[in-house]
Order: sequence, then structure tokens, then C-alpha cells
Amino acid sequence: MGPEDFLLPKQRYLLSHSVGLALRSSQKALNDRFFKAWQESPAEAWPNWLQAIEQFRSALAQLLNANADEFCPQSNLSSGFSKILQAIKPSHSRNTILLSEEDFPSMSFVAQQAQAFGWNFRFLPKDMDHQDISQWQAQLTDDVALVLLTHAYSNSSLRLDITSLIQHCQRQGILTVVDIAQSAGIVPIDLQQWQADFVLGSCVKWLCGGPGAGFMWVNPKIVEACEPKDVGWFSHQDPFEFDVHSFRYHPSALRFWGGTPTVQPYAIAAHSIEYFCNYGVANSQRHNQALSQQLRNAAGTACLTPEYRGGTVVLKFEQQDKFIAALESKNIQFDQRPTGVRLSPHIYNDQSDIDAVLDCMPSK
Repeated sequence: MGPEDFLLPKQRYLLSHSVGLALRSSQKALNDRFFKAWQESPAEAWPNWLQAIEQFRSALAQLLNANADEFCPQSNLSSGFSKILQAIKPSHSRNTILLSEEDFPSMSFVAQQAQAFGWNFRFLPKDMDHQDISQWQAQLTDDVALVLLTHAYSNSSLRLDITSLIQHCQRQGILTVVDIAQSAGIVPIDLQQWQADFVLGSCVKWLCGGPGAGFMWVNPKIVEACEPKDVGWFSHQDPFEFDVHSFRYHPSALRFWGGTPTVQPYAIAAHSIEYFCNYGVANSQRHNQALSQQLRNAAGTACLTPEYRGGTVVLKFEQQDKFIAALESKNIQFDQRPTGVRLSPHIYNDQSDIDAVLDCMPSK
């Protein structure tokens, strides 16, 4: 298992925080799990397609140390977050969603729209040290009902101590929603240890599963208290009952599912998740950290990413334009935000990729 298993571009690809590279075997997996059933026995297509989605849920369970029936497929994180906020009725005195301006923007867009359902929202102070638990505690006031915790922030790769934060929230009766979009597949995650209320993620980045295969994990301790409003026949206790007058929520996380699901994204993603389960997320992390640490060391104060991080390194030099031009001249694929250039080595990157970046850094 290694770089030879992926469809490698001609450029040096350091954009796994955006879209991971496809496995060479993904096309065959899609054919086997989706097209083959449709072509050979179309009358049995749905049972076969639903089996592909069950494989997706089982793969997630193995990856994140949870039970398969605790996961519900979602198209993306913001859709899942919206469903959560509609499924929980806040009280009049305790109705605040606590967010960070470092969270991915679409999550704050959802929080703003949730005011229609009785929620208010508040951002953490801009100058707050997100890795200081005591500063979080000062913000967990009596009006806070729910906190969005981003495991690894996309703009900095700063990683939160999720276990400690969840424990503080639990002691104060505050619900937790954890965003693992930038950590799933590159940072080991144990949902049994975390015991969050909800976890949202996707497979397009480090898991190399392509877009459309998002997911929601719901703690079984809270699922019965959730009453999603965006429902469909797959949210039903028995989707194939077909009684138009009788809707009963599915007893598991699938009550958040909705109407007729897509299948192709989950067939592809199930295959890629299985690959990384076999490879080992801890192995992916060790490789990533070893390569990215070289970038941190060489950049010095131009590195904006802390030691306790996700898989990305963010660099911003005084001569940033010179750095960007050098990266482009060497066909190194990266992206940039106002915070700086983002670079993300994965298991298909090697020392030569890092050396190429090091050669582009402005001299100090």
C-alpha cells in the first residue's frame, strides 16, 4: 500500500486538505458496488445499492471506533448541521450557539439561518487562544445551549483538545457538535472516547473519497430526543411500509436521513475508507507529521501552524509573492487563503515534494 495505489498528477500535489487524490481502484469499486447491480439485476438494484451504503457506514464505524447504526449519510456538513439545529428545540433562556470565526464559513451561515427556529449565535473573541481550555470555559456561559467545535481549523490547521472541551461542555449541560472535515483520515479519532453529541464529516479530503459522501454521527444517548424536520421515507422507522398516514422516526441516527438517497458517492467513499482503515490512520499521520514538520522548521516564524495540528501547514513570508511564484514555477499545487499558503502532504507525497517546497522558500 502506498503512492502507487493513487492516480498521481504530473504536478507535485499538496492539496489534500481540499481534495484527496483518487485511488486507482475506485473506478472498479464504483462499478462493482453501483453499476454492476444496476446492469445485471436492475430489479434488485435498490437492495444492492443500500448494501453499498451499509458498507459506507460500517467502514466509518471501523475508522472512527463507533457502531455502524450510529452514522447517517449526509450530502455535506452544512446540511447535517442545519438538520441538527432544526431537530433540537432550544429553551427561551438557553438558546445560544457558540461558534468561532475560524470555523468553515458555511457552518456560520447555517447558524445565522437557525434564528428562524429560535436560536441565537455568538462568535468567540477574535483574539482568543483556541487551544487554551480556560479561555473556552470563560465563554461557556449559562445562555449557551450548543457549541460547534472544529477539530482542525482549515485556515490554520490548529487542532483542538476535543476530549477536554467535550467534558467541560457536558458538565454544564451544553450540547457539542464536532466538525472533523479537516481531520478525518489524517488524525486518529475515537468517538467512543469523545462522547460528543454529534459529529459531522466528509470524505472528499484526507479520505480520498470524493465529494457528496458526508456523514453525521449521533450519540445514541441523545438520538431519541431529536426530532428532525427535514425528513423523507428513509427517515421512517420502516421506509418500505408506504403508509401515507403514519410517520414514525427511525430509532437510530437514520432519522436524519431524508428522502431517496444518492448512492454513487457512498460506494466510492466506502472503498476509500476501507483502504485507509487497512493502511492505518496513525501511519498516515506519522508520515504527514514527519514531512510537514520539515516545512515548519524551515519556515520558522513564517509558519502560522502550531505544533498541535491537523495535516496542513500554513506559511506566510514577508516575500510571499516571491514564494508563490517559486511554487508555481516548480509545478507545486497549493492554495492560499488570507492567512497564507496551505500545503498538505499525504501518504502519496515523499521527500522530493518537501525538498521542492523548501527550495522555494525565501532566504531569511
